[in-house]
Amino acid sequence: MTTNISTITIRLPDDSTRELPSGSTGFDLAMSIGKRLGQAAVATVVNGIETDLGVSLVDGAKVSIITADSDAGRHVLRHSTAHVLAQAVVQLFVGAKFSIGPAIEDGFYYDFELPNSTTFSDDDLAKIQQRMQEIVKADQPFVRSEMSARDALKLFSDQPYKCEIIERVTQGDADSSDAGEAGSADAVSVYRNTDDFVDLCRGPHVPSTSRLGHFALMKVAGAYWRGNEKGPMLQRIYGTAWESKAALAEHLHRLEEAEKRDHRRLAVEMDLLSFPQELGGGLAVWHPKGGIVRKLMEDYSRERHQNGGYKFVFTPHLANAHLFETSGHLQFYKDGMYPPMEMDNGTYYPKPMNCPMHCLIYRDRQRSYRELPLRLFELGTVYRYERAGTLHGLLRIRGFTQDDSHIFCTEEQMADEIASLLDFVLSVLRRFGFNDFDFKLSTRNLEKSVGSDEIWGKATEALTEALNRHGLKYTVSPGDAAFYGPKIDIDVRDAIGRKWQLSTIQCDFNLPERFGLEYIATDNARKRPIMLHRALFGSIERFFGVLLEHYGGAFPTWLAPIQVRVLAVASAHEQYALEVTETLSKLGYRVDQLVADEQLGKRIRASKLERIPYVLVVGDDDIAGATVGVNPRGGDVIRGVSLNDFIQQLAADVGQENNLQKHV
Repeated sequence: MTTNISTITIRLPDDSTRELPSGSTGFDLAMSIGKRLGQAAVATVVNGIETDLGVSLVDGAKVSIITADSDAGRHVLRHSTAHVLAQAVVQLFVGAKFSIGPAIEDGFYYDFELPNSTTFSDDDLAKIQQRMQEIVKADQPFVRSEMSARDALKLFSDQPYKCEIIERVTQGDADSSDAGEAGSADAVSVYRNTDDFVDLCRGPHVPSTSRLGHFALMKVAGAYWRGNEKGPMLQRIYGTAWESKAALAEHLHRLEEAEKRDHRRLAVEMDLLSFPQELGGGLAVWHPKGGIVRKLMEDYSRERHQNGGYKFVFTPHLANAHLFETSGHLQFYKDGMYPPMEMDNGTYYPKPMNCPMHCLIYRDRQRSYRELPLRLFELGTVYRYERAGTLHGLLRIRGFTQDDSHIFCTEEQMADEIASLLDFVLSVLRRFGFNDFDFKLSTRNLEKSVGSDEIWGKATEALTEALNRHGLKYTVSPGDAAFYGPKIDIDVRDAIGRKWQLSTIQCDFNLPERFGLEYIATDNARKRPIMLHRALFGSIERFFGVLLEHYGGAFPTWLAPIQVRVLAVASAHEQYALEVTETLSKLGYRVDQLVADEQLGKRIRASKLERIPYVLVVGDDDIAGATVGVNPRGGDVIRGVSLNDFIQQLAADVGQENNLQKHV
C-alpha cells in the first residue's frame, strides 16, 4: 500500500522547520517566509549544494536562501550576466567562438575568439551592452538540463573550446574552471536561454534574465587560452554586475577612485620606482624617493622583530635542487618556480620561499627545549614565476622580498605563540594605517593533507583560540588549508573599501617531518617541533603598492619620502630658506629646498602634486621674525608661525616628541 505525500518538511538554517506542499521549489519556500525574501532570492543551498531557485525540494532537505545582496548571490548574478554576454556576442558576431565566462571578484569576464582574428572595439562594447539589455528585457528563462558527454560534444560541435572542456571533464583532466563550466564526468550540464543559445555550466543561475540588469561592460583585454602563451590569443571582455542600481553606481565610483590611486601611475608621478623594459616583466627598480619609503618600512620591521625576540638570519638566493626536493617544492610548487640552472656541480633553482633554508639553520645542531620557541627572521628575496598576463605592477611581481619569519616551538607553546603573532601582525598593520580587518580560518582538507588528526586538531584549536582571545570575528573556510597545516589569513580594507590579503599565520607539520627536525624534550626524548610561518607585510613590494593606493600617494608624515619642502618667495630669501632647511635636516627630518627660479605659485603646485606633507614659504617678514608660512597638505595656510612652534608641530605629527631635541 502506498501513501501520497501531500506536504514536505524543510529544515531551515536555524534548524526550525517549515511545511510546504509537495513539489514546492526554493522560490516557494522563500515566498512562504516573506515576500521581500522571495523578491531578493536568486538561488538556494540544498543540503550544502547550491541549486537553482526553481528546483523542487525534497522532504527533509536542509535549505537556505541565497539573496542577491550576499556574496554568494552576487556570484550567481555575475555568472548569469556572463552567460548573457556570451549570448549577445554570438548574436552580434556570427561565427564567434566562446570559451569560459566565470564570475570573479566584483564582476565577471568571458573569453571569445572572433572570425578572421578581429578584435572588439569600444564601439562594439556599447553595442554588446545594448543587446544584453534587450535580452534582459525579454525575460528569458535559464533552463538547466543534463546530457551525456557524447550528446554534449554533438551539441557544441561548432564550439571547439567547449568541446575541449567537455573532453577534459570526461577524461578526468578537469581543473576548477572546467568543472565550473561543465559539471561532472557523469553528466554534462547546460543552460538554455532560447532555442538559439545554450551554454555549458554547472550553475546555479537566476530564474530568468529579467533578474539581471544592473551591469556594465568595462574593458577588453587579450588573454591566452588557459593562460598558455603558446595557445590561442582570445578576446576577454570584463564586466561588473550588482544587485541594484545604487550598488552598481557605488562600485563604478570606487573604480574611478581606484584609477586615481593606481600605484603604477602614482609611482611615476612621485618618482618612486619604475619597471624598465630592459629588466623584463614583473621586475622593478626603486628610485631614491621610493627607496626611502622602503627603507623606513624595512627598518621598522627590523626594529619590531629585534624587540620581539627574533633572531636575524640571511640565506642565499638560490639553492641546489636537492633542497627543494626535500622540502616538497619541486613536487607541489614547481609551476611557480623558475626553470633550473645546470651548474658544474648540480642543478640549482632561484628560491621561491625562504622556509627550507630556515629549516637547515634549525637543523644545523642539536636543539633543546630550552631554546624553544626559536624565532628566525629574514628580509629574504624570493623569485616566483608568474605568467606575463597575470603581472600587475607591484601587486603581482616575479621577484620580491618577504619579511619572513619562522617560529619553531613545542606543541604546548603553539597556542601562546599564535596569540602573540596575532598581536604582532595587528599592531604592525595599524601602525601603517590599516584598521579594518577580515579574518579567515582555513581548515583541513582530509584528502590533501599530512599529519595526524590529533596535531591538526591542536593546531586548529590554537588558531581558533587566538582569534577568540582577541574577540575577533572570522569566517571558517573548510578544506582551504594548505596540505601541511591550518592557517589564518588577514585581509585589510583600504581607504576606498577594497579588500587586500596581506598577512598570514600558518601552522606547518610537514617541513619539520621532511627535514627531520627535532629537539630534546624535558624527559630527554627526541620530539618534533611545530613550525609556524608568518609574514607581516606579505611582501615588501606588494605592501608598498597597497599602501601607496590606500593613501593615494599622500603617505603619513613619518613615512613620506620628503616631509618638508622649503620655498623662498624670491632669490633674496634663499639664504634664510637654506637655514630653515639645514635646521630641520639636523633634527633628522627629510627636507629639501626648491630654488626660486620659477614663480612661487608654480613651485607650490608642483610640491602639492608630490603630496609633500608640509610646504614652508619664507619671505621678508619671516626673515625678520624667524618665522615660516606653513602650507600643510590638505589644510589651511598659516602665516607667521615661529620655527620653534612648527618643529613642535612636525614632531607631534611624526610621533617623535620624546626624541625631539629642543631647537635653539
